[in-house]
This record gives sequence, C-alpha cells and structure tokens, in this order.
Amino acid sequence: MARYRFHCTNGSECVFDAEGAEIRVPARLPLRAEQVAREVMRTLEDETDWSEWRVTVHDLKGRRVLLQPFAQCAGRMPALAA
Repeated sequence: MARYRFHCTNGSECVFDAEGAEIRVPARLPLRAEQVAREVMRTLEDETDWSEWRVTVHDLKGRRVLLQPFAQCAGRMPALAA
C-alpha cells in the first residue's frame, strides 16, 4: 500500500493535502481524486469557477502520478443541496 497526496489548484489558489491517503490499488487513484474534488467544491465558495481547477496526485517522493481536472468530476456530480 502506498500513500498519495491529493492537492487541488487552479494555478493561483491551492488546497494542499498534508496528510494524504493510503491507496492499495493505483487504479483507484482517479476515484479518490474525484472524491477530493467533490469535497473541495462542497466546502469552498459556491460562486467559484471550477473550470480551471484540477487535482494533482503525488507520491511521497513528490512525483506527480495523476492530473485530473475538476470538470471530469463536476459532470458526474449530483446537484448540491442549498
């Protein structure tokens, strides 16, 4: 099992994942990235333009192993409750 960090950014603002998550199967990284994106969208401002946001997944050596745009997640997101 490996630990990965899931950072979110639009190029000027960042949400850093200092703790990371243990992922047993690397093929599950996109699913975890989607969960992280949804959580960030849920907790930050409602009026944020998410079109430039992405999740960058890094291993503990700092190597980027996945780059996933929020837009991929937003299309599958259920409507947020007001």
